[in-house]
Amino acid sequence: MNQKQPQQGQKRILAVDDEPDLTTICSLALEHYGFKVDTFNDSYEALSRFRPDYYDLVILDIKMPKMDGFELYNELKKRDSNVKVCFLTASELYYEEFRKKEYCALDKNLFIQKPIDNEELLKEVNKIIESC
Repeated sequence: MNQKQPQQGQKRILAVDDEPDLTTICSLALEHYGFKVDTFNDSYEALSRFRPDYYDLVILDIKMPKMDGFELYNELKKRDSNVKVCFLTASELYYEEFRKKEYCALDKNLFIQKPIDNEELLKEVNKIIESC
């Protein structure tokens, strides 16, 4: 896990993905653009270290072992009902399956398709932070 103190006014992001390479790339890219990023590769660890009213955005991979991104989303919302969350997914089918069930109320713009380049990630993150 990467956890450094943010500079004043710096936007804080929590990124959770079971693939360490992806959290590292996400962290490096967003930190390059001035964000403070904490990363976790385990949903349960992320949940146990989550701080309510701290993050400007939480980025969750959907398909993770033990606790998937939607389950983690539900647990985070119990701890902080105002937390802003977006989802990363490499599988359109997995995304559609869950969007049709209990998560149909989630805005489609909160889903980011992997792979994504750094500039597009920055654009999507800024758009979500500003719109919610």
